[in-house]
Amino acid sequence: MDITKTINFIRETFQTKDFIPLHAPTFSGNEKKYLNECIDSTFVSSVGKFVDSFEEKLAEYTGAKRAVVCVNGTNAIHLALIACGVESNDEVITQPLSFVATPNAISYANATPVFLDVDRDTMGLSPTSLKSFLETHTEQKNGFCYNKTSGNRIKACLPMHTFGHACRIDEIKAICEQYTISLIEDAAEAMGSFYKNQHLGTFGELGVISFNGNKVMTTGGGGAIITNNEALADKIKHLSTQAKIPHAWEYAHDEIGYNYRMPNINAALGLAQLEQLPHFIKYKRNLAERYKSFFQESNVEFFKESQLEESNYWLNAIVLKDKAERDQFLDTTNKEGIMTRPIWQLNNKLKMFNDCQTDGLENASWLEERVVNIPSSVINN
Repeated sequence: MDITKTINFIRETFQTKDFIPLHAPTFSGNEKKYLNECIDSTFVSSVGKFVDSFEEKLAEYTGAKRAVVCVNGTNAIHLALIACGVESNDEVITQPLSFVATPNAISYANATPVFLDVDRDTMGLSPTSLKSFLETHTEQKNGFCYNKTSGNRIKACLPMHTFGHACRIDEIKAICEQYTISLIEDAAEAMGSFYKNQHLGTFGELGVISFNGNKVMTTGGGGAIITNNEALADKIKHLSTQAKIPHAWEYAHDEIGYNYRMPNINAALGLAQLEQLPHFIKYKRNLAERYKSFFQESNVEFFKESQLEESNYWLNAIVLKDKAERDQFLDTTNKEGIMTRPIWQLNNKLKMFNDCQTDGLENASWLEERVVNIPSSVINN
């Protein structure tokens, strides 16, 4: 790989000799206008018209019946797990190739992650791995799926759509239905991504989205849960508001709740960003096409969408030949002021999760040594 040529191409693409971040936010719409309106209204906390409007517009864009916004994507996963009935000592199947927020949220629910392998061509949970594990290691009792090794109930499955690319979510959904396992999609990175013309996060009972500062669109910090289940949406809204029973002045609460509500001021920013999302994705997909052409000529694998999806290309990724080439590329580009980063260290290798059950993780380990993210900000040239 010619790293110098790649550096020159990235600088030419972003038209700067300055530092190039991995993914910077773009504020070119009504952000300041809506923020000023929010401040002038004095409703800057968890109640206000921007929260209501943002939830309505988010549901409309994704095609979900409901959206509930909250403080960040991690606590959105936590709420989703609780709403789906995940309890202490339950197990949740997920993938090791994910940001640590995924297994952390499982731990917040006092459950244990089970890490299964991914597919190389999606970097998301493999339905083949899922089916094989369930056939070999589980049994049905009293209408639930139990792990024969641990004896614990497997209550949910939490696949992640890596970098905005869809895993084989329809196949995963069918398997979960067969084994009576709740399906929650970690679509934190997939705002604006579609699979078979359906927005990611709407295949499972619940889908979780992140609006962190480095995402395709941002609320500063923030997250959301989308669902077609009205009852679950109501429960999540209730839990996120300290489980307070609605009343004009009384403070009464009927279960343990959480202060996970998105402030109105963040929702104002999010609404302005959502208005620009089609524009953002258009330019991100154009950037991906430029990268694809460049790396094809350079004989480097650029990670691209399948024919069944339309990805937001949140973070563009290349797959290098081995760990040594990966490390050299990371070292050189970062020294030259171009931010690149490796894919995450596998979560099962982290000390707090290294006792969790796995299935060998051959593909995840292969990808861990080779995948690098390259600059992916929205550019208009």
